[in-house]
Amino acid sequence: MTIRVLIADDQMMVREGFSVLLNAMPDIEVAGEAVNGREAVAKVRELAPDVVLMDIRMPELNGIEATREIVAADSTSKVLVLTTFDLDEYVYQALRAGASGFLLKDASARQLADGVRVVAAGEALLAPSVTKRLITEFSKLSDAPRLMPSAQAAYGDLTERETEVLVLIAQGLSNSEIAERLVVAESTIKTHVSRVLVKLGLRDRTQAAVFAYEARLVTPG
Repeated sequence: MTIRVLIADDQMMVREGFSVLLNAMPDIEVAGEAVNGREAVAKVRELAPDVVLMDIRMPELNGIEATREIVAADSTSKVLVLTTFDLDEYVYQALRAGASGFLLKDASARQLADGVRVVAAGEALLAPSVTKRLITEFSKLSDAPRLMPSAQAAYGDLTERETEVLVLIAQGLSNSEIAERLVVAESTIKTHVSRVLVKLGLRDRTQAAVFAYEARLVTPG
């Protein structure tokens, strides 16, 4: 199946450059482009892309708010945030808004394509070590967000093993690594991950990692 991508960035050179790189891939097609967040939201409704490459700083509606609107609309499109700096506080806000991961704008053609494929496949936690570092950095802040009461109640529904899996997800481990750590089959871990996402009402592993940090299940550092 071909992965359909929407590129949302206010810089024409970025849009054109990414379009050329992605359209050169046999399994990826650029379905459309947007010059601001408002147009990105409209294009998602119109085109239903599999993945949205979303710049954060855009006019009219920034990438964070655009991501929030796309997620709130219960869209199946996954958002992959584009940023210049990997420790950009806005990236953390975008992850909390529902983005499935982030990618640096200076990524190579292979990294860009692989990132799109990972997010489209629902694996979502892109570059675990970097994502973990970003989430950890901003969870250290004194005003770091904590769980809402409804989220706390959902967390209480997790079993001990599901909580253990959630913590390992937040530490950046893949399903195979978690399976090895817990000495169980990888298929068992996939089942646990699915149950964690359903019980907590989360879209993917990235959201699970954010949840774990805000629940203070993982100590920053």
